[in-house]
Amino acid sequence: MRIFRPDRNIPAHSQQTNALVASRLPWSSEAWAANNILDYASMVEKVPMTAEGHAAMSEEVKHRKSVERPRIIKAIEEARAHGDLSENAEYHAAKEAQGWNEARVSELEDMISRAEIIDVSKLGGDTVKFGATVTVVDEDTDKQAVYRIVGDFEADVKSGKLSISSPIARALIGKSAGDSVEVMTPGGGKSYEVLKISFK
Repeated sequence: MRIFRPDRNIPAHSQQTNALVASRLPWSSEAWAANNILDYASMVEKVPMTAEGHAAMSEEVKHRKSVERPRIIKAIEEARAHGDLSENAEYHAAKEAQGWNEARVSELEDMISRAEIIDVSKLGGDTVKFGATVTVVDEDTDKQAVYRIVGDFEADVKSGKLSISSPIARALIGKSAGDSVEVMTPGGGKSYEVLKISFK
């Protein structure tokens, strides 16, 4: 957990400004510092996700801790028993796998701790928003596609799950059935018409 220390985390010029302003406020400098800490805490970014995405992340953490971690530790021990570690490819591969696994666990646990779980079943309306399932048609090819707007870390284009921050999702947010959107893609501009919006 990162501890906010006004004297270490705020640039010198900002500290001077804060001190000046604090001296003119009706509350104490301690209250001013506390207020800054609260402002800092409020900056911790929430991670919007569906209940399904949250469950999948929790399950992955459980698997990595209870299955992958012991497996990798065993592989390291077996490789170490082979002797000289400087030229032991199995040992270095296992250590690399361990580092990647632990980094992934930390990443997932961070996202889970900041999760803002959105119950899509309780959403509704006639405009596209987080959690919506949107049917669109490519106005150039007449090809239809169905997308679900989800959190950044649960996106899977092959499964039709679009990240809320993706170009297509950003263009669709706030739109209604019958609206057309222009989306810039690596292959050029694309035009889509919204056919249907649902929440399920």
